[in-house]
Amino acid sequence: MRYLITSALPYINGIKHLGNLVGSMLPADVYARFLRQEGEEVLYICGTDEHGTPAEIAALEEGLDVAEFCTRQYQRQAEVYEKFGLSFDYFGRTSSPEQRELTQDFYRSLDEHGFIEEREISQVYSVTDERFLPDRYVEGTCPNCGYEKARGDQCENCTKMLNPTDLINPRSAVSGSTDVEIRTSRHLFLRLDQLSGEVREWVDAQTNWPNLTKSIAYKWLDEGLQSRGITRDLKWGVPVPKAGFEDKVFYVWFDAPIGYVSATKAWGEQEGKDWKSWWYNADDVHYTQFMAKDNLPFHTIMWPATILGTREPWKMADYIKGFNWLNYYGGKFSTSSKRGVFLDQALEIAPPDYWRYMLMASAPESSDSAFTWEQFQTKVNKELADNFGNFINRILKFTASRFGTELPAGGEPGEAEAELEARCKEFVEELRSHLKNMEFRKATETLNALWSAGNQYIDVRAPWTLFKQDKDEAAVVIRTCINLIRLYSVASAPFIPTTVETLFDALKLTEEERRSTMTDATDLTILKAGRAFDVPPVLIQKIDDDRVAELKAQYGGD
Repeated sequence: MRYLITSALPYINGIKHLGNLVGSMLPADVYARFLRQEGEEVLYICGTDEHGTPAEIAALEEGLDVAEFCTRQYQRQAEVYEKFGLSFDYFGRTSSPEQRELTQDFYRSLDEHGFIEEREISQVYSVTDERFLPDRYVEGTCPNCGYEKARGDQCENCTKMLNPTDLINPRSAVSGSTDVEIRTSRHLFLRLDQLSGEVREWVDAQTNWPNLTKSIAYKWLDEGLQSRGITRDLKWGVPVPKAGFEDKVFYVWFDAPIGYVSATKAWGEQEGKDWKSWWYNADDVHYTQFMAKDNLPFHTIMWPATILGTREPWKMADYIKGFNWLNYYGGKFSTSSKRGVFLDQALEIAPPDYWRYMLMASAPESSDSAFTWEQFQTKVNKELADNFGNFINRILKFTASRFGTELPAGGEPGEAEAELEARCKEFVEELRSHLKNMEFRKATETLNALWSAGNQYIDVRAPWTLFKQDKDEAAVVIRTCINLIRLYSVASAPFIPTTVETLFDALKLTEEERRSTMTDATDLTILKAGRAFDVPPVLIQKIDDDRVAELKAQYGGD
């Protein structure tokens, strides 16, 4: 079995926030790193979602051509994700030639099989802006829940699917003007109503999906699927290959998921690999998607309907890992509202591994979770610094000062060491199970418990006391602890890869030893006496109360 992993494509209009990271890209990366460590063949694909009005408006605001703006933003985003250690096999763009080719091919297949229809529709036109307003750029009050900032495609508060003309008191999101009127224009629609039964049958067959994913899929199906427009009156996007539609492009919701396929195609062409075997007649591929809950309707309903309507054997998701919201002091993180901590800012505050660990330990899996600076401080100080980093630094410093920078000889492991190894094996199997099942909060809890086992061991064995009484016995404890550090490194690698590379270097591990599985690393005698090591600098710096107060003041954490 090969493993295809995709995370929701981040939109091009700005650097993303912590909520975007924890809701898709980071858990996908942890999962991909774990599977690679297990020896599996993995392809992790992502890329920027670049079409639509938001890109046009953002480019206009900065006085740039939209293509130039997207190229600059793509480079900025790619650089930030690299700094966070996201191990994409390929990070693509939906403005690529591959995207244009595949999107038009998908459209032609749908049209050939009768799932496209042409309609004249009423659209919101902004007199002030002198343009038709795409769904997302009409705002107003949701007729379903009364939320006053609902968009014309979907209310983000109650997730109800909307049309712009459904909104109460509509206004332009471009200028804020209420001088809007309804005008007609011809557009192409995907017949979701005709595909509804097939989509439901497919959803019914996904018995292992998380409750969040399945509940949102059924919510949409039970409300009834309606034909949905796939074209817009824009210039920036994939051109529509149909006579009379030369001034229109495909709507971003239709072309964006095809970006997973086009990025894989671009990867294959770059690497000289058979990209299509991952997507077409791919019976040996297990495909997992990661995304926040606002993307679930498009990936459980729209994208599957698109694939089913082509009547071609494109790969459909085997598992869709949906996440709830990570909230920031009572409100949602928001790119458009500039609320919360953004990834470039986060990197100025603390190293990437601090964020990676904290976010996975707080992942909003079963319900929304809240980010606070106090929580960030606790996770870094109590778990990363005290439980993990302090154990490593104190053992290696003690060993260097008493025995030198090689693992000491003498003595044989006894009952305490056998008991420790048995506990470690149990924790590792539990950790592997949680990661296989994509239970990230449980995985970090188990990892923290594994770290605690080492601290409990040295509290009982007290090598600093043994050194004065029985150096051979102290040597046994030290060798065991340094092998335990190796296990910590391997087990922690999916979560804190940069820190782990520092540890791998300090332990002078070979390339083969660095590729060890967690199971193999539970052998606490594999590093023998005489193996050299270095003492690394302090691995995790604590965050003090004054710094927390500064961050709360700077980022509005009240």
